[in-house]
Amino acid sequence: MKFQLLTDKTLNKKVDCLVLGVCEKTGLAADGMTLDASLGKLVSGLIKSGDIKGKTAETLMVPTPGNSQTERLLLVGLGEKAKLNAKAWRKAVRAAATSINKSGAKTATSTLAQLAIQGRDAAWAVTQLTMETANAQYRYDQTKSKKSDAWTLKTVNIAPAADASRKTLSDAMQAGEAISKGMSVTRELGNLPGNICTPSYLAQTATEMGIKYKSLKVKVLTEKQMEKLGMGSLLSVGNGSKEESRLIVIEHKGTSKAGSKPYCLVGKGITFDTGGISLKPGAGMDEMKFDMCGAASVIGTMTTVAELNLPINVVAVIAAAENMPSGKATKPGDIVTSMSGKTIEVLNTDAEGRLVLCDALTYAERFNPKTVIDVATLTGAAVATFGEVNTAMLSNNEALAKELFELGQQTLDTVWQLPLDEEYFPLLDSNFADLANIGGPKAGTITAACFLSRFAEKFQWAHLDIAGTAWLSGAQKGATGRPVPLLVEYLRRQKA
Repeated sequence: MKFQLLTDKTLNKKVDCLVLGVCEKTGLAADGMTLDASLGKLVSGLIKSGDIKGKTAETLMVPTPGNSQTERLLLVGLGEKAKLNAKAWRKAVRAAATSINKSGAKTATSTLAQLAIQGRDAAWAVTQLTMETANAQYRYDQTKSKKSDAWTLKTVNIAPAADASRKTLSDAMQAGEAISKGMSVTRELGNLPGNICTPSYLAQTATEMGIKYKSLKVKVLTEKQMEKLGMGSLLSVGNGSKEESRLIVIEHKGTSKAGSKPYCLVGKGITFDTGGISLKPGAGMDEMKFDMCGAASVIGTMTTVAELNLPINVVAVIAAAENMPSGKATKPGDIVTSMSGKTIEVLNTDAEGRLVLCDALTYAERFNPKTVIDVATLTGAAVATFGEVNTAMLSNNEALAKELFELGQQTLDTVWQLPLDEEYFPLLDSNFADLANIGGPKAGTITAACFLSRFAEKFQWAHLDIAGTAWLSGAQKGATGRPVPLLVEYLRRQKA
């Protein structure tokens, strides 16, 4: 799909579909669009007759045969104009994108980015409009015998706010396209079944990225190489599987500035999680193919980083393994030695994500990173606490945590901080090793982060538990692409 900003000369160019916002009580919200007489009369009549009331995300598609501006008109409800906030506006944008795709239109012009949104500027609106419209065209059909018909919508014109810098808006539009591309990569990897998306498949995906993007350098460590490095914790998780584990390293070189430290992302890539010997219940176990969504989101973020060629250095470290039960599988009570030298008593083999992440965090030390953010579908407790709304966040650095929280509010890819108080750490005490891999039935998300923090003492670190936000269940079952928008925005704001 192609996106383009309209100019004064092209603002009223005829398209297949024109999108206009309608507010409750106050009517038409497209202040920057001049409608011809017939179209203006049609819109006024539809609003007056109550065909559309302007409630948030309400849509009405109307054919306009013979009109000089558009073949069809899409009216989208925005709620009350004075109360138009970012969340309500995004709902309207998503509803509009869905309606346009269903309409068969090949070209569309959206005026929604012209609107005044509480706490947001024109650049934010253009980025979000571009990203959400592109996201609406994602469909998974890789493993279906019959592929979906191609969407007819090929060009989306964005009518910009009149007082905004064109260069700023052009950059914002490019960012929206790149973020959507990264989210699509993330969703596709997450949606693939575990018999296709194995640790080796993730490694191959990363390798192909290194070929496609000149700024990326990719290295894949085999089990033998990890064994030489002492990654006994990571390797223990894949003991029961025929699929070999992999450590994947993707480096983006965005600057050659002397002494420029990289920003590091660490992703959990358990391509299928049975729980191992601590076997999960059968119901819903198919969704454990999504247990590599941390890795998928890191790969998606690196895709966007390379697309935008951000002028900073970024390193991604992905720990990929499959957690299966077998005669060779790690058992509850086994003790493993991590790359850091710390020994771990494995009390529950279904708490495997932290076992692969701890070695990945230790490996990240060699890059002397400015900050490290790990991303993982780590605990059911995060789902119980936040559902699918907020990503759980814990950190050993308050400035980093505050920045991520504020950027989550800005991007609507929200996070909420949990405490990392020292009183929780004794729950991980072990009589037989330096620490245990679980802390009992209480505060599961917090004790998991406490465990990881023991391997993140040498850098500023934040942990994102995306167990509730990485995918949806039920009729909408599938990967969401979160937290790519948050991670990209964080990296876009950093300096070399």
